[in-house]
Amino acid sequence: MDFKNKKDIVFLVLAGFFVSNAIVAEIIGGKLVNFFGLFTQSIGIILWPVVFLLTDLINEHFGKDGVRKLTFITVGLIIYIYIILTIAMKIPAVNFSPVNDAVFNTVFGQSQWIIIGSITAFIISQLVDVYTFWLIRKATGKYLIWLRATGSTIISQLVDTFVVQFIAFVIPGYWSLSDFIENATYGYVFKLIVAVALIPLIYLGHFLIEKWVPSDE
Repeated sequence: MDFKNKKDIVFLVLAGFFVSNAIVAEIIGGKLVNFFGLFTQSIGIILWPVVFLLTDLINEHFGKDGVRKLTFITVGLIIYIYIILTIAMKIPAVNFSPVNDAVFNTVFGQSQWIIIGSITAFIISQLVDVYTFWLIRKATGKYLIWLRATGSTIISQLVDTFVVQFIAFVIPGYWSLSDFIENATYGYVFKLIVAVALIPLIYLGHFLIEKWVPSDE
């Protein structure tokens, strides 16, 4: 990577935010909260729309291969982090540690089903997002950025929401099928609302990248 090349710098920045958001969403994902008194979701839901926004920007300017490679790298890093956390939970804290074993393990010892569901959903949804994005891109050309960005997100978020929640909560028996359908539907609608709200940021991101990176790079 040439750090004098502006396009490489842009990719590095986008990739950094992409990986950071995905990893933080995984780490905080064990905390369930109630949104608006209507539905229960992982707190990590607030970060995934940002990940898909970054996916669209990377898709547009660096192609589907860039997104695919970054997706698998991110999954590898998530697995690596969970391995490190597992090792850290096995090592006992000293008696004067400000964070004792019980607290540490409660925060970082998420259900294995949540981890499996999240990683599985992330891989599938990202690949679906890439495919849908370029299907729309080929049909509309370089125009209608909002359509390919939002269209790919609508489909990929549907896959992501229902896959992760089914694996994480239905298979281990935490939710009934009716609970799953209700909460996943509310979660999906929430993601769609956020995705639509982020459309101006997608255009802003495209504008800044095109202004910063010369067309010949």
